[in-house]
Amino acid sequence: MKRRSFMTMTAALALLPGMALAHGPTRQKVTLTTEVAAEPSEVWAAIGDFQDLTWHPAVVSQEGQGGNEIDATRDLYLSEQGAEGPMISEVLYKYDADKMTYSYRITEVAVEVLPVTNYSSHLTVKPRDGGGSVVEWRGAFYRGYPNNDPPEELNDEAAIAAVSGVYQAGLDALVEMFGAPSS
Repeated sequence: MKRRSFMTMTAALALLPGMALAHGPTRQKVTLTTEVAAEPSEVWAAIGDFQDLTWHPAVVSQEGQGGNEIDATRDLYLSEQGAEGPMISEVLYKYDADKMTYSYRITEVAVEVLPVTNYSSHLTVKPRDGGGSVVEWRGAFYRGYPNNDPPEELNDEAAIAAVSGVYQAGLDALVEMFGAPSS
């Protein structure tokens, strides 16, 4: 009897590796950084308010409540051919002004706007060796299509490209705003 139980368990364990291959999407991660000439306190003053992402070129307007308190919310209205377009809703879940960092989650977005699900992000300003600042924007998310065999516009590559594009546009705007470090 014990031998039969052992063989049954061994057979079941042998199936696990094959089962792991059919699990669906994998959490994706993107981290982008940029260096700017301004000191961290100056950069943080411009980007550290959760209620003001209007420094990002894609955001034409924003409304929110709760300031920088945990569970504060914001609705970002994006530019669409020069006018107010789609909206992204977000909630703040970590905020540390002393460390110049905050973390938030998307609570509502159409996958046609940003092809992701279960998205969280962190924005941080750090001192740069030699003066200036390093701004880091990182996120983790799943692709917009949760099942196997996603359409091209909702696959992992599309999600990574879209998030990278959002981050890069924002970081480029900060370089334009504060200038690049001289060395």
